Amino acid sequence: MGSEAIHDELDERAAGTADQVVAWRRHLHRHPELSNREENTARLVADHLRALGLDEVRTGIAGHGVVGVLRGTAPDGGRVVALRADMDALPVRDLCGADFASETVDADYPGGPFPVSHACGHDCHTAMLMGAATVLAGVRERLPGTVLFVFQPAEEGPPVTEEGGARAMVEAGAFAGPVPTMAFGMHVTPYPKGYVGYRIGNQYGASTLVRVVVTGKQVHGSTPWEGIDPMPAVGAVLTGIGQLYRQVSAFDPVTVTIGHVEDVGRFNIIGQTVTLWGTVRCAVESDMAEVQRRLTTLAEHSAAAYGATAAVEYLQSVPPVHNSGPWVEAGLPTLRRVVGEERVVETGATLGYDDVSEFIGRFGGLYVMLGVQDATPDASGRPVPVEGGRGLVTNHNPHFYADDDTLVTGVRLHAHVAYDHLTGALVARREG
Repeated sequence: MGSEAIHDELDERAAGTADQVVAWRRHLHRHPELSNREENTARLVADHLRALGLDEVRTGIAGHGVVGVLRGTAPDGGRVVALRADMDALPVRDLCGADFASETVDADYPGGPFPVSHACGHDCHTAMLMGAATVLAGVRERLPGTVLFVFQPAEEGPPVTEEGGARAMVEAGAFAGPVPTMAFGMHVTPYPKGYVGYRIGNQYGASTLVRVVVTGKQVHGSTPWEGIDPMPAVGAVLTGIGQLYRQVSAFDPVTVTIGHVEDVGRFNIIGQTVTLWGTVRCAVESDMAEVQRRLTTLAEHSAAAYGATAAVEYLQSVPPVHNSGPWVEAGLPTLRRVVGEERVVETGATLGYDDVSEFIGRFGGLYVMLGVQDATPDASGRPVPVEGGRGLVTNHNPHFYADDDTLVTGVRLHAHVAYDHLTGALVARREG
């Protein structure tokens, strides 16, 4: 059977999974689980992989990680492709408006209780890769190599007292044997439905979580002069953060965002401490150390100006997702075959992060965007809402939505990329 015929068969098999993939996605959307708590999601995945008769189904990796191993006709000497999907949800209320919207509340999660939803689309990622496993298991006798189906927990970051995520899977030996010769994945995004976005260079930026603890001296609110109020110092830090971008090159974007503030006290008490939680993002990883140095200096000196102290920690660092030129060049024919040349578009830079970078950086490969919303490209190629549609809604927004009919496109992308890599059609010919 020629490559054209096998590609057609992959598409036919993908179409045959469409209803089941949608059902999985809706089930996962209705029953989301936060980072490092993906127990039921992992069980659903593992049960399906076992039902397919894979050679191995490894569970409990770095928490609730699952890796399915499908060995083809050359398992010892062939290539190995790792297809990755993340499984965790977010502490975000679900306002997507679908009849399968989540009503889940996690009362036990650190810092909770939290409403929980798949406001980033990981339910789509998991369902699409489950579908791809079905497709590829059906043609295993024609796969000249091995496929790893990698279902990753804690992409959004585990609680700070826990380990988890992509790096933890690597350290747990998830890829010790067989070792991938390519990693591939995708992220649903507010682009036109069925469009694939790619970028040569950093698809996503470098990231780190930051915790700033400002400490004063607790006292009654009626006698502030007898204590040290940490609040003015916190205000100075928050104001100063807004100027940090001016202290590094304007040609490579950076941002520092404080997303959560914790105070210990009540309305008539000047508390001892205030904790700021945030994230630092850099388009170029080499800028991270300088931004961290300046943020630490700002926090410590601002606190000192008010008689307080500040302790700054950087946690859960994630390198940028880097798509090298040779891997993009190798992958474009496959992407264009699946969705059509006019629907494969180059995207701009983003300061989002994704720890799939731990896989892409080690093994080479590609990470792309899959459009799932009611949009169309304008004259400059930017997505704009279509009239009468649901609009454009960014990931992590409570109203984020994804089109079910686009999920089979993700199944096809996984299947085509896997087959093309194993046959040698999708391989970076030179490193860059």
